[in-house]
Amino acid sequence: TTHYQILKQFAEDTPGLINGSMLYDRHLMQPMFKLSIGNPGSSFAVEIARKIGLPLEIISAAEDIVGKEYVNLDNYLLDITRDKRYWENKRTAIRQKEKKLEQMLAQYSEDAEQLRSKRRDIIEEARAEARKILDSSNAAIERTIADIKQANAERERTLEARRKLKEERLALEKDARNHRDNNAILSKAPKKKKGNSEPKPSGQTIAKAEIVVGTNVKLDGAGTVGTVLEISGKNAIVAFGNLKTNVKLDRLTATNAQPKSNAKSTVSMQTIDSGYERQLNFKQEIDLRGMRADEAIQAVTYFIDDAIRFSIARVRILHGTGTGALRQAVRALLSTTPGIESFHDEDVRFGGAGITVVNLK
Repeated sequence: TTHYQILKQFAEDTPGLINGSMLYDRHLMQPMFKLSIGNPGSSFAVEIARKIGLPLEIISAAEDIVGKEYVNLDNYLLDITRDKRYWENKRTAIRQKEKKLEQMLAQYSEDAEQLRSKRRDIIEEARAEARKILDSSNAAIERTIADIKQANAERERTLEARRKLKEERLALEKDARNHRDNNAILSKAPKKKKGNSEPKPSGQTIAKAEIVVGTNVKLDGAGTVGTVLEISGKNAIVAFGNLKTNVKLDRLTATNAQPKSNAKSTVSMQTIDSGYERQLNFKQEIDLRGMRADEAIQAVTYFIDDAIRFSIARVRILHGTGTGALRQAVRALLSTTPGIESFHDEDVRFGGAGITVVNLK
């Protein structure tokens, strides 16, 4: 072992010799008891002298004797040792991160495979359920046809049988479309909300008590004439053209007007499907921001009309605050629209005056 720089240089330049050094913590000024082969080390003579408290004039005289090159070389060796330790720690950290990334990639691959497997199982279950629905629906259709024949075209039983047949066919078409999209079977349409609106007075109306199967009626808030197909308690199945809906009796008004004639008495399945799709996809919120007043009024008119037809109890209209003109126009329309029980600002936590909440009868 040596502290002489010239011998360190001799070992570096002479074949058969190699430098080594015991590592030393420069900041804590204490040995690390770790041997490093390949590079010479610093003697830390000046640093140790300062630590043990030698007078500064002695340290300065020593530095003058050995010269700046010795001191600089000693510092270079310290820097090399420091850099080596830094990059070794860096390399260790990179290896640890690479190992962690490999583990995460393996886990993600395993999770992805499990998801693909579950997706296949869900699709297969949906297809099996669809086949079961098709089988049961076909049986229901056969039973319905038999009931119609046995009833000898008796009016009430015929209407009842046709209604059941139509419901079975619509349910079949809806479930088949859902399964083709590889989605879970849609739940039944939302239940109708309670309503207690008063009948709309009209010169053509007749007493509410006279509503029976076959009576022509109008729905509050709408002008279309429909025919009552079935009465069950306080509810009635009403046919508006070829679209049938379940409505509360107290929302119907008997009328002497006749439904619009339909020579063919049929509507394409696409039209019926469109009506059911519209009800299933109906959103209880409309956004008017960015519209002109006339556009907004038309959009709200259609929106409220659909909400009343689908027996929605509550909707929200987003018009923003702005100058307040759009809000004022919307509320002027709401105040004159039949079938609306009340309207008010949304709670301040959910939009305040920028949103109008409408309660329907």
